[in-house]
Amino acid sequence: MTAHIERINIPLTSPLIIAALLFSTAACSNPSTVSPSNNKSTATESTEVSTSDSDTQTATQTTTQTKTSKPDFTTKAIATFDEPWAMTALPITDSKAPKLLVTQKTGELFIVDTATGNKSKIEGVPTVAYGGQGGLGDIIVAPDFATSNTVYLSYAEAGTGSDSNKFGAKVIKATLSGLETTTPTLQDITPIWQQSPKVTGQGHYSHRLLFSPDGRYLYISSGERQDKDPAQDMSGNLGKIIRLSPDGNAPTDNPFTDNELAKQFWTIGHRNVLGMAFDDSGQLWAHEMGPKGGDEFNIIEKGNNYGWPVVSNGRNYSGLDIPDHDTKPEFAAPKITWTPVISPSAISIYAAGTHNDFPSWQGNALISGLSSKALIVVGINDDNTAAERYRYDMGERVRSVLAVDGQVWTLEDGNDAQLLRLLPK
Repeated sequence: MTAHIERINIPLTSPLIIAALLFSTAACSNPSTVSPSNNKSTATESTEVSTSDSDTQTATQTTTQTKTSKPDFTTKAIATFDEPWAMTALPITDSKAPKLLVTQKTGELFIVDTATGNKSKIEGVPTVAYGGQGGLGDIIVAPDFATSNTVYLSYAEAGTGSDSNKFGAKVIKATLSGLETTTPTLQDITPIWQQSPKVTGQGHYSHRLLFSPDGRYLYISSGERQDKDPAQDMSGNLGKIIRLSPDGNAPTDNPFTDNELAKQFWTIGHRNVLGMAFDDSGQLWAHEMGPKGGDEFNIIEKGNNYGWPVVSNGRNYSGLDIPDHDTKPEFAAPKITWTPVISPSAISIYAAGTHNDFPSWQGNALISGLSSKALIVVGINDDNTAAERYRYDMGERVRSVLAVDGQVWTLEDGNDAQLLRLLPK
């Protein structure tokens, strides 16, 4: 069965049929503006094309694709943004349509009423270092948001003094005040974490944020800043997944004790993790951009080393080979790899709630793709294996995807980017 997607807010002369091949653009946002630094891989992500045949697994994928009919949907435009990066939902009350918080890389934070499309700018956002892949990043709400109104944000920060012309990701928590007014603001801003060291260049911040299902731990993805070697360096927190308490302290049961900084680390050996999510069983998953090929979907387990830059199922941009994961079993291997790349940008696990728009997606990982211009649906099995089930050609680079209460939203990349709701047919 061939699926198609229609945008119901504009006239259509013909349905968009999923192409056999997606002609991809660079995987990074604004790749031409990324500043390289010493010992860095090329600043522009892979420009290889990505296969979009819904019933065909790429040749290098490590699992066998499940062949099923997939649900069709149309899309409804809700609002428009310039260079959006992340979105999250406020807690739903009285079965009303959810309100979403949306960040723009240039430093703006908005609250969006998905019922009306109205959006309000939230004041009080700290100054961000906008450029390349840097700027305002992720946003999540605290587990106790209903009583505390606390949110967590990540952004790129410029260094000062000896760190002048260097940059690093920073995470803060703040109180979101005035939600029911026309002038919401961030107040009581408290720093939680920052990348160390700050380095030149403005790529591979990662800076995704995620709370554990029980609300006790904050996970932060910290990219290796296009410098490769920091991913294996225990004296810095680049190329790691971080696990903290909500106040920013390192839990005593974290696996590494090499030094005070290493006590933050949950896993090491990462390149650019732009998506993290817990599945129905409480297992943490993350996707990661590979170099030239070799995008990864990993199960994240305490203390594991994922091998970058020692191993990868991709190659260096120069063409120089990198040993595959299966040559060095001491490193945790991905459950799925993609060559050609999909350029994964965000992830959300689908679960039915008040709504159940896509019952066949129950428990599946929804992954947004940049160069692939796709929504990729990945099935996760009880034995912790995973396989791409199918993908949808969305016609534009997709910066984010969010499943809330059985409904799904996607967020396009770049200027005039649309926030879309997916409506089942």
